[in-house]
Amino acid sequence: MDQSFGILFIVATPIGNLNDITFRAVQVLKEASLIAAEDTRRTRGLLTFYGITTPTTSYHDHNKKQQGEKLTRLLISGKSIALVTDAGTPGIADPGYYLVNLAIDHGVKVIPIPGASAMVTALSAAGLPTDRFAFEGYVPRKSAARKKFIQALKDEERTLILYESPYRIMTTLQDLFEICGDRWVVVARELTKVYEEFVRGALSWVLENWQGKKMKGEFTILVGSADYSEKRITKSTR
Repeated sequence: MDQSFGILFIVATPIGNLNDITFRAVQVLKEASLIAAEDTRRTRGLLTFYGITTPTTSYHDHNKKQQGEKLTRLLISGKSIALVTDAGTPGIADPGYYLVNLAIDHGVKVIPIPGASAMVTALSAAGLPTDRFAFEGYVPRKSAARKKFIQALKDEERTLILYESPYRIMTTLQDLFEICGDRWVVVARELTKVYEEFVRGALSWVLENWQGKKMKGEFTILVGSADYSEKRITKSTR
């Protein structure tokens, strides 16, 4: 790696509560030449909260190729860049991986600044097996693609972790029930925020209790394996 190159820092930021950021992350954000943010307006709130005045530029899924090349040139010229996402750890179910690969391919040093991640936060408090798990990211929006996606995961023996929006949460839970059967699930909503909520139970119970409710916030769905679910549901009904 060329020592004259800048460094690409992958900086994890809070997923809700602004206090959930490391001292190291704040220091890197203050000292970087530039902050590449998924949504600069959203990131501005965090930066203002911590008195960070570093310039920002947008980097998201729709401009990742053009901006990725521009940011890589800046890194090669000696500028250090801090990459942040809207919330959590960059590169996890977002276009951060594209910039990371570009930097690596050009010999730029990449340093992770660890911190919050919705999937790990949810898993840590879910009560589901944590020794083996599979993160599958966002569920496809369209019905056919979503059902095919879930069908492919039906026989997964590890705890599954999925992300979903409030607009499709009930549809996704219904598809999970129809394709995978009555699994034990944990649905986490608004993690680290004021209205944080964990709902634990059989899919059939969750669907029944949430029917007709207006959903708000971002959701993380954790699904137990078929064997685990059978034992857990049986135990809960005794």
